[in-house]
Amino acid sequence: MRHRRKGRILGRSPSHQRALLRNLAAALMLTEQEFEPGEPGAPKVPGRIVTTVAKAKEVRPLVERCVTIARHGLVAEQAAAAFATTAERDSAEWKQWRQSDQWQKWAQAMAPAVTARRRVVTLLGDKQATRLLFEKIAPRFADRPGGYTRILKLATPRLGDAGPRAMLEFVEESAAAKVAPRVEMAQA
Repeated sequence: MRHRRKGRILGRSPSHQRALLRNLAAALMLTEQEFEPGEPGAPKVPGRIVTTVAKAKEVRPLVERCVTIARHGLVAEQAAAAFATTAERDSAEWKQWRQSDQWQKWAQAMAPAVTARRRVVTLLGDKQATRLLFEKIAPRFADRPGGYTRILKLATPRLGDAGPRAMLEFVEESAAAKVAPRVEMAQA
């Protein structure tokens, strides 16, 4: 019986499952990278990967959790910006700020942001993917309460074993924002 045993095995040991999910999540984040046109390794569509349906359903909660953690970290970074300095590092002005009470306030406000980055690095295992998540992906979803990804099943199965395929991708802006406002015709 499978009582309370959630998740899919995916034909792998537990450590291999974790590695697979971390790599898929990091791969989804890394598609948001800036690439030169025609550069090898560039994704066809940023923010989208193609995998099997089962793998997509398993990795989706991990990606959602990472984006939520990053969103909370961005709020802390914005709060800390009020106490930050614009002085160049190791300059006399920066050293004076570092000894001041402002730095203590900045460090206190910045602590949740640092914790969020460390948590995401632990979940993804990839510093570059974490950087992209905090710089590009999380600000895009700053006002979205959840549902950052979607799974679209593909009609054609995988060649070789005919496994069902799906696309896992980040959603764009909210559907309400995309719909153009209706213009009422003036009654003459």
